[in-house]
Amino acid sequence: MFDSRESSRAVFSPFASEEVSPPFSPHWEAKRRAAEALRALTEALVTSDASTDLINALAQRLEREAHQLQAEPRLYGLAAFLKDGKHGGHGEVNHELNALGGWSNPLSPALNMWLKGREAFGTVRCGYAYEGPPGYIHGGFIAAIFDQFLGMAQLAGDNPGMTGSLTVRYHRPTPLNRDLDLRATLQDSAGRKTVVTGDMLLDGEVTATCEALFIRPRTALLDP
Repeated sequence: MFDSRESSRAVFSPFASEEVSPPFSPHWEAKRRAAEALRALTEALVTSDASTDLINALAQRLEREAHQLQAEPRLYGLAAFLKDGKHGGHGEVNHELNALGGWSNPLSPALNMWLKGREAFGTVRCGYAYEGPPGYIHGGFIAAIFDQFLGMAQLAGDNPGMTGSLTVRYHRPTPLNRDLDLRATLQDSAGRKTVVTGDMLLDGEVTATCEALFIRPRTALLDP
């Protein structure tokens, strides 16, 4: 449950430990719950062999729910949530809404990440909604996970930037519905550029590796 004492912490450090940071507010707690339900629904839908009538009935209910939620007040994008002022700073909002690491974004897999010195670690598990080759994760999602994970790992150099290049090597197919480990090391950080390398592992065996170049923008993209 949400602990109001957490909302008063001065510095938000979502990657300080292996423990998932608690939600900043009851709003995010409710969204996390809804996002998890939508992830479960998506997995159930893509694997379902239910009758056409049942699927149509489900679609009607979902359409009604979507219409009802669309009629409520909305904030479009990170900048809008920051400007509103009730949902935390950039760290809190991004930790909830990021497309690949946001706990309140149903598109995001359950990607947990944390830092230890100049190294980063993480875990992820992808179900059938992320399938490419039969029984295996789509390579595009693997690249996207690396982009997010190595993007977090660059914070170890205190010189964050945007992705300039991302080179992924696929060593073997990565299976669905298995707990995967991630590890990354900050290799170099100078000027506006940071280089990070990372691995994806299954039971200690590497399935994919990645090298990323991040470049700090000359001007801020977002003014909180």
